[in-house]
Amino acid sequence: MKRRQFISASAAASVGIMACKNTNAMSVKDEEETTKLKGNINHSVCRWCYDKIPMEDFLKSLNELGITAMDLTGPEDWPIMRKYNIHASMCWGAGKGILEGWNNPKLHTELIADYERVIPLVAEAGYTNLICFSGNRNGMPDDEGLKNCADGLKKIMSLAEKHNVVLQMELLNSKVDHADYMCDTSAWGVELCKQIGSDNFKLLYDIYHMQIMEGDIIRNIQDYHQYFGHYHTGGNPGRHEINDTQELFYPAIMKAILDTGFKGYVAQEFIPTWDDKIAALKEGVTICDI
Repeated sequence: MKRRQFISASAAASVGIMACKNTNAMSVKDEEETTKLKGNINHSVCRWCYDKIPMEDFLKSLNELGITAMDLTGPEDWPIMRKYNIHASMCWGAGKGILEGWNNPKLHTELIADYERVIPLVAEAGYTNLICFSGNRNGMPDDEGLKNCADGLKKIMSLAEKHNVVLQMELLNSKVDHADYMCDTSAWGVELCKQIGSDNFKLLYDIYHMQIMEGDIIRNIQDYHQYFGHYHTGGNPGRHEINDTQELFYPAIMKAILDTGFKGYVAQEFIPTWDDKIAALKEGVTICDI
């Protein structure tokens, strides 16, 4: 299942109650002890990349790996996550998905009502981060879309501040995966943060997506880290494992993030190709655990 399909399906459920193979990889199920992590990086993982693994089995694996959080989950997931002491590090359940977002003023009334409904739910559950999207351009100039996003989001910032919820707009590439998506560069997203002017609005900096759009990952982290509230990983090209099969060197990237004083979460969002997908996840976390 592609992420766009997964988001659409999960959003619908929320409203209601909301290949390379590595046959030599050792499964974490064969290990007797929980993986020991260094504690410098707060590790998370995006559920949609492992959606074929039953939720409870996946949560047990996260406990074994020492991963304490999971991204892109909604109210329907939170009770079982609490059972396994897994934090919801990036919530969803509000909005209309990636294609239709805050750059369209015709959607503001609907979006505002939806976020006003979900923000208190996130806070009541004890979580902080709630994702949002710019939407596609559909012929709209970037400066117009930026103003539209700022105008709409400002109307819910007081509620977010009241509940200590941080709205995070994700930076996505418009070259490979999300054609026409507007929030596709750090500069555009940072300018939006400046126009909104609230600590309760940040950017979800997706390293995979921004490598495709602009590169210069470490410099951008150093220059704009105060506007980045969350990070996603992924190997480029292909969005697969983050090892030496791809062009990014994640230990150096993680060091750059750590050097900024970042205390939030870094979530693995690569699509595993190994037969043992949990072993692939373990490798990714180990690479990032500096």
